[in-house]
Amino acid sequence: MDAELRKQRRLAATKARRNIYTETVHPKSYFELMTDAEREAFFAREKKRSATALKQRKIRKNILTAIGLVVASTISLLALVPIFFTFLNSFMSSDEIISNYSVIFQSMSGHNSSGATYLSRTPVLKLIPEEVTIKQYTTLLFMNPAYLFKFWNSIILTLPIVGGQMAVACLASYSFARYRKKRREVLFFSYIILMLMPFQVTLVPNYMIADTLGILNTYWAIILPGVFSTFAIFLLTKYMRQIPSGYIEAATIDGATEWQIFTKIAIPLCKNAIFALTILLFIDYWNMVEQPLVLLTDTELQPLSVFLAQINEPEIGIAFAASAVYMIPPLLIFLWGEEYLVEGISRSGIK
Repeated sequence: MDAELRKQRRLAATKARRNIYTETVHPKSYFELMTDAEREAFFAREKKRSATALKQRKIRKNILTAIGLVVASTISLLALVPIFFTFLNSFMSSDEIISNYSVIFQSMSGHNSSGATYLSRTPVLKLIPEEVTIKQYTTLLFMNPAYLFKFWNSIILTLPIVGGQMAVACLASYSFARYRKKRREVLFFSYIILMLMPFQVTLVPNYMIADTLGILNTYWAIILPGVFSTFAIFLLTKYMRQIPSGYIEAATIDGATEWQIFTKIAIPLCKNAIFALTILLFIDYWNMVEQPLVLLTDTELQPLSVFLAQINEPEIGIAFAASAVYMIPPLLIFLWGEEYLVEGISRSGIK
């Protein structure tokens, strides 16, 4: 019995070894079972289906592009309407401006003892003046020296703040980007916390410090806090950290000093961010209102942005003309550095 069992097992093992070397029969694929005519018809159908899908995708993309263009154009138009409205209305005569917009001012709380009221009639908003005149500009620029004084006050405040803040930001940002140590990261995190705070929170401490230093009601009370603002340092640090370390290592091997690395490598590579920051800071501090109202009690030292808010109803035409002239410096700077602004913000990671 055992011999018979061993014989059967030996025979099974032999058959198993033989099956190992038996060539496996692969079934034919779907295309191999097709005839030439069926294969050509299949590829024709697939080609037609792909062309249809590609066409539908292109149509869908064009529709989305058109919708985005319409939305962007609408938003741009809504943003440009106040600018055109202010510029064109600055050429209206005083009588026409008062007849069109006096109903708006009469409904405000300052004109009624009972407080603000509803409009008695619908105001007339005109873009094209019936009578074109430059009397407001003549009065503003040649007969009203207060405007020119306020204009130069804005220049005296804005340019030192922008220049000083950019100098401090370049040096501090290079330090944060070049030397990454624990203490510096803690300091940079504190900068971020200060940047997240609204500047209205720091007005009272700035007022107390300026009063202690004896610079209250002077230009320095606004210039010094602006020079050491945190936003430029944060943005420029994010930009400088993107500089490849290989550039700095190669310069170090060649014997370059830290100042040479800063001036010859870091600053040229951050040119777009520096221009973008300059534009943003100029527009921000050109339009500041709260800081001069709190820190400058002398009206002779206040900038043009505060002067525009103090123009009363009989001088609405002058207000339009002053606003039109007031917009010229920021618009010129923005148009001059638009490319730098877009590229600088996009590469710095700000959303």
